[in-house]
Amino acid sequence: MYDKNLSPVGWYVGSYLIRFIEIEEKGNFDPERRFISWENTVIVKATNMDEAFQKIEKIAKLDTNPYKGGPEGVQVQWIYEGITDLLPIYEELEDGSEIMWGKRKPRKLKNLKKLVGKLSNFKS
Repeated sequence: MYDKNLSPVGWYVGSYLIRFIEIEEKGNFDPERRFISWENTVIVKATNMDEAFQKIEKIAKLDTNPYKGGPEGVQVQWIYEGITDLLPIYEELEDGSEIMWGKRKPRKLKNLKKLVGKLSNFKS
């Protein structure tokens, strides 16, 4: 029987969210405050979704130790917020393998065109 939550190739793709704080700053847990955040996407080899979730969570927490940042050496930290997406990969990994997808709500063509960019948009 087919299980949409099980990768037949043993690979999963997941994204997690971390946010940046200055440790001594007030309001680090204020739900209305704005924070710099990163959403990182990784692939993991796992036997099922549970194992994939645990592996991604472990990866996400690797870089969350406090450190001194900036010229003043202020104590800062990336805080792990959680996993934002987790999907099985259904195809062997090679050029052109589909690893992620997402359905979007209907939009006007002019707005769809605003979602895409040229190569230069993606380079830092």
